[in-house]
Amino acid sequence: MTTHPELAVIARYAGGDGLDDATVWSVEVHLETCADCRARLAGSAEASTRVLLQRVADGLERGIAAGPAPARRARRWSAPHRRWLVWALLPWLTMTVAVLACAAALESLWPSLPSLVLLLAPVAPLPGVAVAWSRRSDPAWELIAGTPASGVVMLLRRTAGVLAVVVPVLALAGAGAGVSLALALAPCLAFAAGSIALGAFVGVRRAAVGLAGLWLFAVVAPSLMAVHLPVVLRPGSAGGWVLLTVALAGVAATRAGNFRRLSSRN
Repeated sequence: MTTHPELAVIARYAGGDGLDDATVWSVEVHLETCADCRARLAGSAEASTRVLLQRVADGLERGIAAGPAPARRARRWSAPHRRWLVWALLPWLTMTVAVLACAAALESLWPSLPSLVLLLAPVAPLPGVAVAWSRRSDPAWELIAGTPASGVVMLLRRTAGVLAVVVPVLALAGAGAGVSLALALAPCLAFAAGSIALGAFVGVRRAAVGLAGLWLFAVVAPSLMAVHLPVVLRPGSAGGWVLLTVALAGVAATRAGNFRRLSSRN
């Protein structure tokens, strides 16, 4: 629009009174460069609209004059919470605690069965580890993955948070069932380290699910059918589990950079 729009057109534009799209567009283009027509538009607005605009302007002026509001300091407990735990872990940790408690109860009721606590000890931390570093369970994954503390450091912190819950429960369940504490905890730590080491190649979630499934089908099911513990869970095998944990931790350390990659397998 090269000429100024008529006052009637501006009034209809201000009131939203049925102008066609082409006219509305031409008026808006003209208003971007014409201060006089913008002043005419302001004068054509209804009284209620002018009162509302004035109220908004007064509020903005008061806010600018008062200056910026003081920044709210984050609570001291919130930062460690975000680094070490996520809310998505809670149901999985609750399930793990319940399963271990049921295993201890069943072991006391049917002592003829092989130790269920020992059989489940290796896979006890895996549900929590799988969730600890998964884009599917953490709504802030993209933000966290871009921070300097992400990657293997964040994964180790959250895995430690999972173990801080699972290990005491496993120790209590093992003590109630009369099994060796070292033999219950060593496989637990080895499988947690294995999930991290293997997760550097296929993703932590896939690694944890794969190890859990392999253990349940290859060890737990045959042991229950044969009604005896496998060789890898008999007295004297704790030292081998410790060596395996150290070796897997070394593998994870050499592949630490893989955990900073954003891929769909995480």
